[in-house]
Formats: sequence, structure tokens, C-alpha cells
Amino acid sequence: MRGILGKKLGMTRIIKEDGTCLAVTSISAGPCVVVQMKSKDTDGYRAVQLGFAPHKPKLVNKPLTGHYKKASLAPQRFLREIRLSDDEQFEPGQQVSADIFQEGEFVDVTGVSIGKGFQGGMKRWNWSGGPGSHGSMTHRRVGSMGTNTTPGRVLRGHHMPGHMGNDRVTVQNLQVVKIDKEQNLMMIKGAVPGHKGAYVVIRKAKKK
Repeated sequence: MRGILGKKLGMTRIIKEDGTCLAVTSISAGPCVVVQMKSKDTDGYRAVQLGFAPHKPKLVNKPLTGHYKKASLAPQRFLREIRLSDDEQFEPGQQVSADIFQEGEFVDVTGVSIGKGFQGGMKRWNWSGGPGSHGSMTHRRVGSMGTNTTPGRVLRGHHMPGHMGNDRVTVQNLQVVKIDKEQNLMMIKGAVPGHKGAYVVIRKAKKK
């Protein structure tokens, strides 16, 4: 299995031996616990369901409480699935830590981006804006949205002001710079989606 759940701790930098400075994101990756195994016979596909970060039992609803009780596990705060190949096998209760990855390999990180609320078109879609002087009153406004007679409406998918952020985002081909197996920490080059304390899914890169 080439995937693990983690929690974004924040960004820092690492200075390499040659003096170059790398901006990295520190992620607490695991230890995760195997909650359930999905098989082709019962579910139509093979996957492992991982749980991360213990959760208070009183805050978990009854269906999930029964789900964890069936596996004889304590409730987990973050629950996600990782696909498996045909020859991989895990058992409920088995632990997965950050040592499944190696330094130098590439990963894809999935998380929920930071919400920015309602934003105008210039911030949301990088519009260039209207004239900045000479009596113009359309500096940051929407302006013309479509033609008059044909088609006589605003086309579907037109970039407009609206809610920005708080979307599921996957950043691909990020390099693992350092792994601390004792503390289950991963240092990943560049930025990953989400705020400090956000939960993320780290998978082996598909395009590398």
C-alpha cells in the first residue's frame, strides 16, 4: 500500500549540505490503523480503510460507533480509503506508519484548501480589471458578461465572483525531502492544501 493519512503542521525550511534552502511542509503522517478491508467479492474493488487521530466516543454517531466496534478499535477522527493491488493484504487493527515512503520519492497530497469566502473576479479568477484612471468607474467590476441577441444569455461556466476556496485539491509530484520514523514526521517540498492542523491524504505519485 502506498498511501497514508496525516495532519499538516505548518511550513518550515531545510538547509541542505550545499547551502541551498528548501521550503517544506511538515506533516504528522500516521501512525494510522487499518479499520476495514474492502474486497472485490463484497465491494467490487480492493482497498484498505485507514483511520487517523483518536476521537472522543461521545462525538461519534451510532453507525460509526458500530463500525469501529466490529473491528474492536477506538473511534478515529479521520477516515479514508486507499486502493490496493491484488497481492496486498492487511488485517483490521494493523498499524501503518510513515516508513512506507522513502526520502527522495514523489507523492500526491490531497486536502481541503483554505476557504476565502465570497471574492470578486479579480481575486478569484485573476482578471486584469478595467481602466485605472481617466474617469473610469469599472476598476474591479464584472463588466460585460455575454452577447445581446445571440445567445441572449450568460453562457454556462462563465467566470464570476463567488465563493472561493474550501475545495478538495490534490497537489501532484511533491518530493519527500526528509522522514523522521521515530516521530512519524514527513517533510515534503513545497506547499500542500489546507490550513495548519488540516487532515491530508498522502499517496504515491501517479505521474512520476
